[in-house]
Amino acid sequence: MKSLITILFIGLISLSVNAQAKIKFESDTIDYGTIEKGSDGVRVFKFTNTGNEPLIISKVSSSCGCTIPKKPKDPILPGKNGEIEVKYDTNRVNPIRKTITVISNAETPTVALKIKGLVVEKKGVMDKKDKSVMQ
Repeated sequence: MKSLITILFIGLISLSVNAQAKIKFESDTIDYGTIEKGSDGVRVFKFTNTGNEPLIISKVSSSCGCTIPKKPKDPILPGKNGEIEVKYDTNRVNPIRKTITVISNAETPTVALKIKGLVVEKKGVMDKKDKSVMQ
C-alpha cells in the first residue's frame, strides 16, 4: 500500500513539473542601428509560448527611464504569440545600450532582453554652419 501511494505521488509530481509555460523570443536583442535624433524609437520583441500552460508576464522593466517597455495585458495561451513593445527616447544623442528584464511564470522566470544602437544628430544640422561665429 505504501509503495502504491509513493508511485501515485511521484506520478502527480512529474505531471505538475511537465505542465509549464515556456517563453521563446525570436531574438533577445534589437539593434536600432544608427538612427537620427527624434526618430521613431518604438521596437517590438516577439515571442511564443512554447509550453503547455498559459504564460503570464507579471513585470517588464528597463535599466533606464529613457526606455519604456510595455507588457501584454492578457495571458498568452500555449502555442500563441505575444509582443513586448519597447520605446526608446531618441531625443538623446548617444549610444544605446539598455536591458529590459521580463519576469513571468515561465520555466525560466527571468529573461534579459537588450537594445543597442546609436542616435546621431539629424543630417543637415551641422551643414547650416558654413561660417564660424567670428565671421
